[in-house]
Amino acid sequence: MKILFLGDVMGRAGRKAIAGRLPKLRAAWGLDFVVVNGENATGGMGLSGGHAQGLLEAGADVITLGDHAFDQRDMLKFIETEPRIIRPLNFAKSAPGAGARLFTTKTGKKVFVVQALGQVFMKRPFSDPFSMLDAALKAAPLGREADAVIVDFHAEVTSEKMAMGHWLDGRASLVVGTHTHVPTADARILEKGTACLTDAGMCGDYNSVIGMEPLEPMRRFITGMGKGRFTPATGEATLSGVYIETEGGKASRIEPVRIGGLLSQHGPAPL
Repeated sequence: MKILFLGDVMGRAGRKAIAGRLPKLRAAWGLDFVVVNGENATGGMGLSGGHAQGLLEAGADVITLGDHAFDQRDMLKFIETEPRIIRPLNFAKSAPGAGARLFTTKTGKKVFVVQALGQVFMKRPFSDPFSMLDAALKAAPLGREADAVIVDFHAEVTSEKMAMGHWLDGRASLVVGTHTHVPTADARILEKGTACLTDAGMCGDYNSVIGMEPLEPMRRFITGMGKGRFTPATGEATLSGVYIETEGGKASRIEPVRIGGLLSQHGPAPL
């Protein structure tokens, strides 16, 4: 299978990049399945139902969220009407929606998508992601119920994300980190066949501070005081993520994806 995962969509610039490039990528690369993390797509904080629909129409098969899952209040209801949106497994017991779900591709392949939040340096004390992901993957074992398993681990710390990759090695096709908006250079396939990338980066304007116009973040770092709201940067976005190919559920190839904007480079095939 050919699978594309795209990192945190950041504001209008990120949505524009998805709408303009993802349909072409699906055709050019012959993609079987696409997952997009959309938790910052609406004003840099959360995802609205309307913007979620736009990402799905552009070619996302599944949208994952994150710690800002319900910053846009309409998502509380929208997620219950749209099964293609996955919120973190360990967000809260009372949270609407699902943290894991099995999907069927157009060719009949089964893809299990699951997301969890890390614990280290996160603002809220989320439940243990290791035990929760362990239980979730036992419900849809790779190679039996699932032809591919994609894990979005939304976390701050690189060491926690790396540990998760090793914890799930052989049980997932891809373990990819999101949340920091900065793409890492450690794309690799682990010993038992799991593709791993510490952070996919963001689909947003990199002439920014993790997707925000630089002035207000700089002011807060320098003075310790805020004067205004954070505003998403609106320049050309880089489409950031990771491409994998699988055989028998295990990864046979992994390539970082950086297209357009400041970080543009070649992906796995010409566009």
